[in-house]
Amino acid sequence: MSNIILIGSMGAGKTTNGKWLAKQLGKSFIDLDAQIEQKSGASISQIFDVVGEAGFRTRESTALAVALAQDNQVIATGGGAILSSANRELMKQRGIIIFLDIPPEIQLQRLLKDTKRPLMQTPDRAQLLQQLADERTPLYKECADLQLDLSSIPLSKVRHRLLELLTSYEHFHG
Repeated sequence: MSNIILIGSMGAGKTTNGKWLAKQLGKSFIDLDAQIEQKSGASISQIFDVVGEAGFRTRESTALAVALAQDNQVIATGGGAILSSANRELMKQRGIIIFLDIPPEIQLQRLLKDTKRPLMQTPDRAQLLQQLADERTPLYKECADLQLDLSSIPLSKVRHRLLELLTSYEHFHG
C-alpha cells in the first residue's frame, strides 16, 4: 500500500507533518479539508454554517473516497473523518494509517489563537476538546496501524520519529 493516512485531533500537526513526510518520501500530499474547501468554493466554517456538520461529513466522505482512489500519497484527514465506519474501513483498505495522538491540554495550547475551526467556536474549549478526545480516541486507535504519542516528544523531534516509525513498520510489513 502506497498511501499514508494521517489521523488525529485538530492541532495534532497532520497537515504540517504530512507535507513534510510527502516530500521526504516522494509522494503527493493531500489535505482533505483543503480539497473540500476547493471543491465547494467555501471555507469549512461556511460549509458548517450552510449544511451543518452532517452535510460537511458527507462532503468529507466523498473527498476521502476520491483521494483514496489514487496511490502514492500522504493524506491529512480532518479530525472527524474517522467518525464514519465506512471511512475507517476505506482507510484501512487503502493505506497505512498513522494516529498522531495529542492530549487535549497540548491541543488547547496549540489552538489558542485558532478562529477558523467551526468546532472551536465555543467558550469552553477545554471541555470541548476533552469531550472530542473521549469520543474519538477509541476510533483513532481502532483503525490506526501506527500511533505516535505527541505528549512525550518535543515538536522538533516529531518528524524524525514519524519517519522512524513508518520505516520500521514498512520493514516488518513490506
